[in-house]
Amino acid sequence: MLLKICYRLGGVLLIAGLLLPLWHFGLAAHVLAAGALLFGGAQMAEPRHDTLLTVRRLRRQQMLGALMLIITGALMLTRYYHIAPFRGNEWMFTLMIAGVIETYTAFRIDAEEKREQGTR
Repeated sequence: MLLKICYRLGGVLLIAGLLLPLWHFGLAAHVLAAGALLFGGAQMAEPRHDTLLTVRRLRRQQMLGALMLIITGALMLTRYYHIAPFRGNEWMFTLMIAGVIETYTAFRIDAEEKREQGTR
């Protein structure tokens, strides 16, 4: 129950944090960092009972995507507070990588689990 709340709240905060740089970057950095911590933390804390090697590999990749989201939040905060050496838009690269990994693993894990249920 708590993990579902963290997933949902983290997802909403991530989306809000991605839209806010259009108006207020400082608020966006804080909102995205909080959302990344909630969403990534919930993904990492989720219990796993995977029997397929492919799904276990995809879950590890998903953890990498969650870590990249947390790094994105940290890089946005370093830009806002002008902390060296990251003062530019490096956060966009980590966000792009995290988005690709998270999207890929979400669809692939679902497909692999459905295929496993179909063969039983």
